[in-house]
Amino acid sequence: MSPIPFATIGTNWITHSFIASAHSTSSWTLSAVYSRNASTASTFCARYDSDSPSPITQHTSLASLAADPHILAVYIASPNSLHYTHAAQMLAAGKHVILEKPSTSTLAELAALFRLARAHGVFLLEAFRHLHEANFKLLKQSLGRIGTVTGASFTYAQFSSRYAQVLAGADPPPNIFSLEMSGGCLVDLGVYCVAAAVELFGEPDEAVYFPVRIATGADGGGHLVLEYNDDKKNNNDNKSDDSTNNTPTGNTKAAPFPLHISTSKIYTSSAPSEIHGTLGTLTLPSITDISSVTFFERATGTTHELGVARGDDVKGALNMREEALEFARIIQEGDAEAAERLEELSKRVLKVTEGARRGCGVVFGVEREGGRKWGEGV
Repeated sequence: MSPIPFATIGTNWITHSFIASAHSTSSWTLSAVYSRNASTASTFCARYDSDSPSPITQHTSLASLAADPHILAVYIASPNSLHYTHAAQMLAAGKHVILEKPSTSTLAELAALFRLARAHGVFLLEAFRHLHEANFKLLKQSLGRIGTVTGASFTYAQFSSRYAQVLAGADPPPNIFSLEMSGGCLVDLGVYCVAAAVELFGEPDEAVYFPVRIATGADGGGHLVLEYNDDKKNNNDNKSDDSTNNTPTGNTKAAPFPLHISTSKIYTSSAPSEIHGTLGTLTLPSITDISSVTFFERATGTTHELGVARGDDVKGALNMREEALEFARIIQEGDAEAAERLEELSKRVLKVTEGARRGCGVVFGVEREGGRKWGEGV
């Protein structure tokens, strides 16, 4: 099939990662870039023009991008609070949207976007890159090895250089630490752990967040406890699958158990992520860019490497290649079933993070009086 011509909204580092990963698959071609600033758009395009089969169009208005007949899909990595309006405009124009996590500020906004996508016959896909990695799929297939799940701990903590700006009293603060821009650690890094938990075990019965609040009012990090109490529900939701068609095998059991998530943007941790069971433990060195999956077998006291060697990483990019391949396949094949499965996952993940966040008083500007109120316009 011909490569999918796509555009980008957002000119930060993760956009460069997606472009590099997408181009490495030969399934995508960057055809347009949006930035409010013409100089920024020009500089951004110059990085890719020499490798492009045709000149990359520069747009300085969203209306112009939405009207571009040559664009089939748009990758959106703008500030979190703008995801809803940017995605809505592109979906209404009949373009597929790949929306960088976190999808939207609220669950109401996300539900509205999915309705809009269906109305216009296009797909909305949230970019949980780690769930498409070969070793994450292998982890899911391997859950049955540990017997009945009795607990788990996931960690994603990485110091952000932008926190130094917060400490220096930057006003306004960096977007990622601004409640007005729907920022904070839970929705930026913690969401990777939540997405992994929901994909592996389904929606938890309870989610309680203990945030570390910083000067901006946002959470710089924190500890999230997910409680899984309903064994029948977990067995239905927690389905091992093969790496090609996500066919459920239902071979994993789960007793009531807690899942602990530690996340931060104000310190860095090298702690592994683990899933414990009656027969052993599965261990990952990290929850994203998974290089290894080990199984400690309690009966023999031995440790087995289950992971597969990762393919060649795209230089200077995050591991987004497998995600780019799957999203291209869904769009090119019109795989509505796969898209609907990802839709359900996105809704469940946002339900968890929104509930946990609001439950401890971390409220975004769009939810407060005077802002775009929760659900307004959706």
